[in-house]
Amino acid sequence: MPESTKPGTETGLRARLVDVGVELVAREGAQALTLREIARRAGVSHGAPRRYFPTHVELLSAIARRGFTDLAERATTAVGDGTASPREQVAELGRAYLEFALDNRGMYELMFRHDLLESGHLGLRDTSLPLFGRLVELVGRARPEADARIVAGALWANLHGIAQLWGWGSLQLATATEDFGPVLRTALDAHLGAGA
Repeated sequence: MPESTKPGTETGLRARLVDVGVELVAREGAQALTLREIARRAGVSHGAPRRYFPTHVELLSAIARRGFTDLAERATTAVGDGTASPREQVAELGRAYLEFALDNRGMYELMFRHDLLESGHLGLRDTSLPLFGRLVELVGRARPEADARIVAGALWANLHGIAQLWGWGSLQLATATEDFGPVLRTALDAHLGAGA
């Protein structure tokens, strides 16, 4: 019997189910995340996940939380020590966001499912909202005269759209470029004013 499924290792099995879900979403996308498939790949009975995740939404939320944690770590690395200008930090944050979305398409899709965010299961909002708060803070410093929350929301929506269209290949076709950098710079100019 694997260590994670032995009696007394409940937290081990719980973590293993999430690990398997993270691997599955990376390989096959969010649509592959069924309780039965996660249990099968974890080597446990199809009812075992319900001991730790009474609903499918709770398991999906735990998997999505891993994605938000990864994105937050990338964002922290991207903005660095905070000595760059607020606009430069927003640009690096935007680049990190787009790279994450394009490198982790299944996870990205899962993370922004409305039913998961709305449910509030497993503190998913507690993981996602600080990242948006960081964007609001930087936008506020870059554009002190503006309503930073609204501008950040519009910029985030623009980044989300870029990520979706780029992932589908539509934006490359429309712009005749294979580098999202110019599109990102244009989005920043639109929301923060023309950069240097």
